[in-house]
Amino acid sequence: MRKRRTGALVAASCSLGLVTASPAQASVIWDGDAGQGTGVFSSTLCDSPGSVVAQDNNDGRGQVFKFNKPLGLERCEAHGIRVGGSRYTFRNDSTYWIGWDTSTNTPDAGTIFQWKSYGTGDQHQQNYPVLMKVEGGRLKLFHIEPGENWTLKWSTPVATSTYKRIVLGIHTSDEASTGWVAAFYNGTKVAEFSGRTWDDLGNDTRFGTYGAEVKDKRVINWIDGLKVGTEYGDVD
Repeated sequence: MRKRRTGALVAASCSLGLVTASPAQASVIWDGDAGQGTGVFSSTLCDSPGSVVAQDNNDGRGQVFKFNKPLGLERCEAHGIRVGGSRYTFRNDSTYWIGWDTSTNTPDAGTIFQWKSYGTGDQHQQNYPVLMKVEGGRLKLFHIEPGENWTLKWSTPVATSTYKRIVLGIHTSDEASTGWVAAFYNGTKVAEFSGRTWDDLGNDTRFGTYGAEVKDKRVINWIDGLKVGTEYGDVD
């Protein structure tokens, strides 16, 4: 079980200038505890001999997810979430908070999170409006606008084999003027920006490791404490 950190973890709805309103009642939408197995995800995208499994590493955390991408593969991810046995559908003009702990075995783990758009080719304008990478020993947060215009919004050095707590707040909007993203790292707000965050056919979560640049690397991404809610306090 993930231990809650002490310290000043202030409710994001009060500290983020981009947030103009809060839900009337906070709600944990999804608890992706690894003790429930990989069925908490809508699907896993990890060809053999890669694997996504839940296991106990005897480090006091209990069950955690192991995303194991061997040499020769570009991807080992989990796509979407299941709530009440069914795939959860994220919606436009809504606010979601997504929290998880991550620990990679390499400073070049590729993409570890995608706010992934549905469809292919001309069916979407933004393949992945929000994306996080571990590359060159740094954790990086990107916003990708229509036309594959990438902007690095934040980065920090990261150690391998060490868990980090990431929380992303995403207000979904297909208009650049009303969408926003907020990011917390180990309990501290590190970024906030506005922009288009919702694509034509909708978006979903992807966790794990992905990228042509890591095809020649063996990547393991340990993930724990997965949650989705309507407020920061649901997932911190």
